[in-house]
Formats: sequence, structure tokens, C-alpha cells
Amino acid sequence: MSKVSSHPTVLRKLQQLWGVVRESHRKPIEGKPNPPRLVSPEELGITFIGHSSFLVQIAGRNLLIDPVFAKRLILLRRAKHPGILIDHLPPMDAVLLTHAHMDHLNLPSLKKIVRHAKKLTGVAPEAIVPKGVAGLIEHLDFRRVTELEWWQRTTLDTKNAEDDAVTITLTPAKHWGARMFNDTYRLFGGYVISGAGHSMYHSGDTAYFGSFAEIGKRLHPQIALLPIGAYFPDSYRAVHTSPEEALQAFLDLRTARTMIPMHYGTFPLGREPMHEPVVRLMEAARKAGVADRVDVLSEGETFIANSIGQEEEVRTFSRF
Repeated sequence: MSKVSSHPTVLRKLQQLWGVVRESHRKPIEGKPNPPRLVSPEELGITFIGHSSFLVQIAGRNLLIDPVFAKRLILLRRAKHPGILIDHLPPMDAVLLTHAHMDHLNLPSLKKIVRHAKKLTGVAPEAIVPKGVAGLIEHLDFRRVTELEWWQRTTLDTKNAEDDAVTITLTPAKHWGARMFNDTYRLFGGYVISGAGHSMYHSGDTAYFGSFAEIGKRLHPQIALLPIGAYFPDSYRAVHTSPEEALQAFLDLRTARTMIPMHYGTFPLGREPMHEPVVRLMEAARKAGVADRVDVLSEGETFIANSIGQEEEVRTFSRF
């Protein structure tokens, strides 16, 4: 008898994984990429690419967070096409990676992003990563790779003296950061990005924990991107939030006016139905009386916040 077959739990998990992989290949990939909506330097633009991937336009800079454009994660196929293509991207200033997991740090995508940026401007973007992650991407020819620990911040390079500063702070999370089983020294987290009067928070992968209130108190994000998928079975909630927990995290932040959900509908990483996370989120938001503050973006759709004097008008544009 083989070592694997003598361990029923291991065999059962392998069978479940193979079932998920087969299921991911049964239906054609949905959706159609579109060029992103570009915004002015005074506006904040957040374009949902899919899963936890976003294009962020802030203070005239272009950033990518956890960009995954690949059709497959090894064998697991995505259910929806990315909302935009790498060839659609404007010149990129920085790429932010929340942790080393393959559905957030995708080496083929990063290699193509660097190549595309250099083709447009001759200059590669810089990369910002948690401590211990730089070694995974140093060979990709980023202009600079900056590692941060929790609560550390960095400032993006300015293109001219009139540019508003853009600061990026790594925030705590309750997750894990290993790329492989034995490299548990890699840190993980989320980011608060601030500039031109705007501030947004991308939590990365995280379970619900007590630091959301502290993040809000310290950094005052106005827009919160929070994960709502891969919560079933319940043991997954040790490192992921359920939709209800994500909504509570949004409320804990206090300063955030708008929640944009993420980490759902692209890869079948949990065993809940693919359509369920948004349904549960909106039901919880209605019960809490904040449904009008939750903005569910389709792949390729852009959320835009437009500052007018001291007031901020928030608008959402459908993809074209």
C-alpha cells in the first residue's frame, strides 16, 4: 500500500482538489476584457480586474495591486476573464503585492507587466512587497523593489515638483505568507494608499480580527476593498473572512464610506457556490442599513471618487 493511500485524510483532500480542478474546466471562461476608464490626477479610480486584482489611479500615478492575468493557477482555471488586459494598461508606476500566494503573486503576469511598461515608457515600475517576498521577484527587472513591515510606509517617486505625494503603508492581516510549505518567514498584509486627498485600503487576504479598527484609527481610509470568498468549510475562516465578517470589518474601520468586495467569483478556492458571497454580503448590508455603501464592481468596471473643493462626490461608471 502506498504512503498516500494509507492516509485517508490526505487522499480525500487530493480527491477534493482534483474535483475542483475538473469543475473549473467544465464551463467556458466568462466575460470580455475592456480598456480601463482613465481618470484625472484629482480623481481616484479603482478598476476591478478580477479576484483581488485592481488597477488604482491616484494623484496621477498608476498602480496595480495583486495583478493576476493568467488563465490558470497551475491546473485551476479562472471562471471569468480579467476585466482588462495587460496591453490595455496605462504606464505603470508601481505594483503592490500583498503576499506570496499564487493567486496574488503570479510570476508570468508580473513579467508581462514589466515588459509592457518598458515598451510604453522605457522605464519599469517599482514593486512594493511585504518583508521576505522580494526574493521571489528580484529577477523580473522591476526598477526597484521595496520591502515593508506592518505599519511601515513608503512614498512613490514624483514625476515633477507639482505632483502630490502618494504614500503606501503596509497594514496587518490575519493570514499566512508562505509560497511553499517551508518558507513561513514571508510576511503578508494589506495596504492603505493615500494621495491627492484620497485614501483607500486593500486588505489582502485576511480573516476577521481586531486590527481593522486600529487601521481605521491610524490611517483613515475612505474606500475599503475587502475579501468575501473562500470561507467554506468553516475551517477556511481561520484565514479568510465570510461576507458577514467582511462587512463587520468595513464597519470597524469607521472612516470608510464605501466598501468594494473582492476575492470571489474568479477562482473556486472555497467550496461555497461561486454566486453566494455577493448574495450574502448584500443581505447582511441591508440588515445593517448600509447597502447603499457597498459597491459591487463587475470585472472591468471602475469606481471613481471626484474631489470638488472640500467635498467628495462618489460615482460609479459601468464598463464600456
